Amino acid sequence: MQAWLDSLIAGSELLQQVPAGLIYTIGILGACTLVLLFASLLAGEVVWLERRVAGRMQARIGPNRVGPQGLLQFLADGLKLLGKEDIIPATADKAVFLMAPVIVFMGAFAAYCVMPFGYGLVPADMNLGLFLILSITSIEVVGVIMAGWASNSKWSILGAMREVAQMVSYEIPLGIAALSVAILAGTLNLTDITLQQGGGIWNWYVFRGPFGFIGFFAFFIAALASLKRAPFDLPEAESELVAGFHTEYTGFRFAIFFLAEYAGMILFAMLTSVLFLGGWYTGIPGIELDGAGSRWIGFGVLFAKTSFLLFVMIWVRWSLPRFRIDRVMYLCYKVLLPISVLCVVGAAAQVWLGITLAGGTLAAPGEGGFADWLAGGRP
Repeated sequence: MQAWLDSLIAGSELLQQVPAGLIYTIGILGACTLVLLFASLLAGEVVWLERRVAGRMQARIGPNRVGPQGLLQFLADGLKLLGKEDIIPATADKAVFLMAPVIVFMGAFAAYCVMPFGYGLVPADMNLGLFLILSITSIEVVGVIMAGWASNSKWSILGAMREVAQMVSYEIPLGIAALSVAILAGTLNLTDITLQQGGGIWNWYVFRGPFGFIGFFAFFIAALASLKRAPFDLPEAESELVAGFHTEYTGFRFAIFFLAEYAGMILFAMLTSVLFLGGWYTGIPGIELDGAGSRWIGFGVLFAKTSFLLFVMIWVRWSLPRFRIDRVMYLCYKVLLPISVLCVVGAAAQVWLGITLAGGTLAAPGEGGFADWLAGGRP
């Protein structure tokens, strides 16, 4: 983004008279506003999609009155929530109670700043982009603790305790599975990781070797649990905890929790596409979408992959029963954690083998490994 602003300033005599710091500030605020609008609108449409898919799976129709096929239903729901009374429990810690939705909101939306939506469509192209996303999304745990504790409700505190235990636990296999891609790519920059998957579908990291394939499923399952999606929705188990940590929230603040959950779904579906499924590349040899003229087509390709993964998340929610809490923890520490560690060790061995077969010279990022040697890409 800074390079684009620099070129914009260099091409305009009027902008050259304005302090560069002011232009950068306006540009950053504008980018943040666009990302916020994009994530908010898309999260609202995912709510509609989930209700429609759930309706079809339960032999009913779902929302279909507001707008064409019910596409504007989320606006009606939002207006209804804005009109609700804002209730704060008399025994709640008011300051912490009011701050909790803001913290959860920040954790869900700030991570979009480093997401490559297409070639050149990156609000902040950082070398530590993957690390930043995994770090910022963990802030949500703080907001959940604040919401559960400040509500002074047994349902809220039980939901918060479950949420913290589950999210903190599943962040470990989630981060380790993502690290396997970082090892294969040799970078934490999400744009560079995507660029290394250009060309055919066999260049996607999910098909670069067995460890990328296994890591894809480990990452996606851990993301489902980290997002509190069924069958891992113990923190919001309606049959046990009413609504979990946000039981006492109403109106606009409840809408923020709701919106943040679906924004997190979109974020992790998009991150999975970038890390394992080629990002904005189609996987068809000869069709390269890494030019300025095709960046929006690449955005459409990434959006299609993200939509498919969102459908899978919804499909899983309405197909599988809720796990017991001990089964959820067992899956994390006894199944996904060993698998993700195996993927990291295997990815490191794959890169080392690629270096060895290359005659002891370090291969270019994303090009080392046994799979490339089998494909004839190594001497």
